[in-house]
Amino acid sequence: MVERAKAMAFAGGALVFPGGRVDPGDHALAALLGRPNDETAARIAAIRETIEEAGLPIGLSSMPSIQAFERLRAALHTGTAFGEALADAGTSLDLDALEYFARWRPAHAHARIFDTRFYLARLPVDAPAARVDETENVSLFWATAAHILAETDAGRATIIFPTRRNLERLAQFTDFSAAVANARAHPIRTVTPWSEMRDGVEHLCIPDDLGYPITSEPMSDAVRG
Repeated sequence: MVERAKAMAFAGGALVFPGGRVDPGDHALAALLGRPNDETAARIAAIRETIEEAGLPIGLSSMPSIQAFERLRAALHTGTAFGEALADAGTSLDLDALEYFARWRPAHAHARIFDTRFYLARLPVDAPAARVDETENVSLFWATAAHILAETDAGRATIIFPTRRNLERLAQFTDFSAAVANARAHPIRTVTPWSEMRDGVEHLCIPDDLGYPITSEPMSDAVRG
């Protein structure tokens, strides 16, 4: 998890999963790979952003040396095209290393609109230690989903509504394989939360057939970014 800088317009100060926007370069690389579609571009962006934000080499076909990987990350921070940086590091993409977990696209009048895909990935055994980029994010740490939820409930951390629901889903699993099995057992359908009155209280709700153990929260408690 990474902690967003408090000055950020979206989710400032919140704990979030590493991620970011799909850039035109991601679409260009998808086309070069012969897979010119939005899903491929999103997977490329997920790998690139995880490298940039957390220094974790997920989705690479072979792990470059630590020195080569650090050069790759530094090149991305200076604007080098991802494909060029990968070639210089002597590695390439393994897009199938990412397991599609969920897709969220809130559509509320007073909330920032984003279309986000969530992926699962196994950490390579020889991966370097994660290290925050100190631009949009100020800290980084590993933790179980249950621990982050407990810290939030104790008032020591902030998470937004989609992060909470996905952490609750992840907290059900004891290992990576169990999470993958759950992802494959449920359809990938875009989650667009809606508001609904329940027992006189306005709730923010999501579908109940996509693997989430908790599918509503009082609107007054929901943090939406």
